[in-house]
Amino acid sequence: MRLARSVVVCGALLGSRAGAQLTVRATLPPGTPADAAVHVAGSFNGWNPGAVGWTLARRPDGTWAITLPDSVRGAVELKLTRGSWATVETAPDGADVPNHTTVVPPTGAVTLDVAVGGWKDRFAAAVRRSTASPNVRVLDSVRIPQLGRTRRVWIYVPPGYAASRRRYPVLYVHDGQNVFDAATSFAGEWGVDESLDSLTALGDPGAVVVAVDNGGGRRLDEYDPWRSADPKLGGGEGDAYVDFLARTLKPWVDAHYRTLPDAAHTGILGSSMGGLISLYAALKYPRVFGRAGVFSCACWVADPRLYAYARTHAGAARAAGARLYFVVGALETATGGPARDQTRMVDTLLAAGFPARDVRAEVSADGRHAEWFWRREFPAAYRWLFR
Repeated sequence: MRLARSVVVCGALLGSRAGAQLTVRATLPPGTPADAAVHVAGSFNGWNPGAVGWTLARRPDGTWAITLPDSVRGAVELKLTRGSWATVETAPDGADVPNHTTVVPPTGAVTLDVAVGGWKDRFAAAVRRSTASPNVRVLDSVRIPQLGRTRRVWIYVPPGYAASRRRYPVLYVHDGQNVFDAATSFAGEWGVDESLDSLTALGDPGAVVVAVDNGGGRRLDEYDPWRSADPKLGGGEGDAYVDFLARTLKPWVDAHYRTLPDAAHTGILGSSMGGLISLYAALKYPRVFGRAGVFSCACWVADPRLYAYARTHAGAARAAGARLYFVVGALETATGGPARDQTRMVDTLLAAGFPARDVRAEVSADGRHAEWFWRREFPAAYRWLFR
């Protein structure tokens, strides 16, 4: 089997403007819809699969290409989509492919050649078999009044929930498409239901997990409280999204499920942009979300405002007894930027008086910006947050 591969070609860019750094040039597989809009999603745009302004243009020679902004330098990871993770590129047999990677030098130009083997939606029969546990319930079209839109919400309850009278902690997780079900996930699921089922079998008391789908093309908007100066990064709706979780969704969950509603038993967790908004939620509402899992935080998207917010709100989180778990992979970029960002954020919190005993920060030597990594790290984060 020949997987889609990446080749870096140094030299002049294909018709690009002077001073540009990286051009992504792609060949697409037979059967690609003639009217396809091919997008690039990567470490430079919050992994938004359908963002406006990140589309490739068709060239006369049949290839597709985009020249990225001048600001995109250093280590870069990316994938191509047709506008959503449901249409992300795959290998020719429909299997997931790793991120394409390259390093853009401080000066000069490179071209990244990508051979797309297939598209995920073209292998629907193979990849859309549901893997969600029977104890996962799906709520369609849950209203988000703060944003004037609706969203799918998944709710997992521990084995034996129906037969018990026990109350449980609750964990709210972003990017719900990836949390329980391979049929809806991008590049693999987190397997949170399987992990918690296994831990329960070993004696863990269990937890309710509420996973909220991301907003697709609005993901960057909803997961960043601040509007970015770069219009391609969006942002600005994170505050309203967090208000929805704290003021609308959590009260409904507490009213309909046997929960332990206090902050010490309520957590929030996510990866990449989901990690950013999880940290923000814990700082804004420390008496609601007393536990936060921050995986591979895309802190750079909201720099410097996120760090300033952490400095000014660390005291309230400390007073509320909040607990924060950070994890990042050393291999997420060749330059180690995400690991440095995590260290900087933890140092910011500690300098603002947040107690070291309530912060745990892990850097995994083999970790990458990928679902398989976050799936592997989830059990340790869960156990520490709700120990």
